[in-house]
Amino acid sequence: MKTLKITLFLCLVSVFSFAQVSQNQKIALLDLYEATGGESWNQSWDLEQSVSEWYGLTLENDNVVAINLSFNSLTGSLPESISNLTHLKVLNLSFNKLEGQLPNSLVDMISLEEIKLFSNSLNGAIPKNIGALTNLKSLELFNNDLFGEIPASIGNLSKLENLNLSSNLLMGKLPASMANLKSLKILSLFDNNLMGTIPKSIGQLQQLEELVLSNNAFYGTLPGVLVELQGLKTLLLSNNQFKGNYAVLKDVLPHIVDFDLDAANMEGTLATLDDED
Repeated sequence: MKTLKITLFLCLVSVFSFAQVSQNQKIALLDLYEATGGESWNQSWDLEQSVSEWYGLTLENDNVVAINLSFNSLTGSLPESISNLTHLKVLNLSFNKLEGQLPNSLVDMISLEEIKLFSNSLNGAIPKNIGALTNLKSLELFNNDLFGEIPASIGNLSKLENLNLSSNLLMGKLPASMANLKSLKILSLFDNNLMGTIPKSIGQLQQLEELVLSNNAFYGTLPGVLVELQGLKTLLLSNNQFKGNYAVLKDVLPHIVDFDLDAANMEGTLATLDDED
């Protein structure tokens, strides 16, 4: 009897150790493997092994909840079937050689909390319905070749804390809906083709710690509400076309560490930083 109990216990351990994800999730993983040159990855997958043994995956309750394949020589483009990973919370494919557009189905992955696709060669526009990812806390797409405007729906991402779209080819004005991102701590749009004035509504982002707008085509005077962002530690505004001397900003923002303006904005008549547009 004792031997039988031990045998049953070992069988149960074996079942749980090699538990598999659903067929839809496994197909999505295999599609990702094939579409991105899995055989040539630095750390490839042994398709004969259990999914739980595949490099870079985190499973919970037989569901894939995180993929981390950064620095892994992924090529090609992301398949639409990636949306079958309905429990995925973290997608980190940064520092690879991915190309092509972001799959439209990405916006169906409503469990996503972190998207880290930076330092690839992705192109095309950011999906217009990106705002459907209402659980998203971090959206990092910097250092790609994305173009077009920042979608207005981005204002629906009420939990977003980190928005980094720097070093792309984005254009147009900042969407007014950004004022809804009340949890935002990092807003980095460095090195794009964005233009227009900085809206007064930016003063509503009271949690903001980093505001990086350098190397764009913004113009006009800075809104006085900038002084209300008392938590700012980084303020980088150089290589735009702002008018006025804003040297005072460094003195009125108590936690500022990184501060950068054009030389022209540190000379001449001192701006009063009122609400003038």
